[in-house]
Amino acid sequence: MEHKDIKQLLAEFERMINTADESLAAKLIAADAIFYAPTQPEPLTGPKGYLAIVHMMRSAFSDVKWHLEDCVTEPGKIAVCWTCTGTHDGEFMGHPATGRKFKVRCMNFYGIREGQFVSDIGCPDIFGILMQTGLMRH
Repeated sequence: MEHKDIKQLLAEFERMINTADESLAAKLIAADAIFYAPTQPEPLTGPKGYLAIVHMMRSAFSDVKWHLEDCVTEPGKIAVCWTCTGTHDGEFMGHPATGRKFKVRCMNFYGIREGQFVSDIGCPDIFGILMQTGLMRH
């Protein structure tokens, strides 16, 4: 993929994760895509699997937003640094809402094939979220 195509793909992906747009997810995520999330013991698959992660975050943080900060690409791979913000206004990992805000960085490593995401290894700052929302004390 050329640089302009990668920028367009990431812009659409950012819009998809911030809106949970199912039709955009179906366009951007391969049906056989595999995603690893720290809150799930087994990988999730396809557009519905990825949206399950997005919906889990939106249920705990209704105003959650991801903002693309930086990326590094090579053929078939993209490493992305996101800033993620939100307010803990729903249950998260078994903890009731605290009303506290968070702002963390997340790293994701994506596999790309024919203009679609085929894999994601996500490294969100769960520890930062837990600390900033008061769910874990230091």
